[in-house]
Amino acid sequence: MNTTAIYIKTDPEIKTKAQKVAKELGFSLSSLMNAWLRQLIKTKTVTFSVEDEIPNEYLIKTIKQAEKDRKAGKASPIFSTGGEAVKWLEEQGI
Repeated sequence: MNTTAIYIKTDPEIKTKAQKVAKELGFSLSSLMNAWLRQLIKTKTVTFSVEDEIPNEYLIKTIKQAEKDRKAGKASPIFSTGGEAVKWLEEQGI
């Protein structure tokens, strides 16, 4: 089987942790990357799970400000459809 190499730049800690997880699962990191590439070709989609991600301070601050603005009436209305959003934007002259 012919093969080629793909070189990526990543944080050394990320690589080490990924290799450890792959090994714990009984795989090499290379085999997992090849499986991911095949899935990418097959589905033409990219999905990531961020269930356990902790938002950074900037995101938390931004969400709090958005909630504050919403309560103060400084936000656009909530729309049920894209058409409603477009109509509202047109009414605003946007």
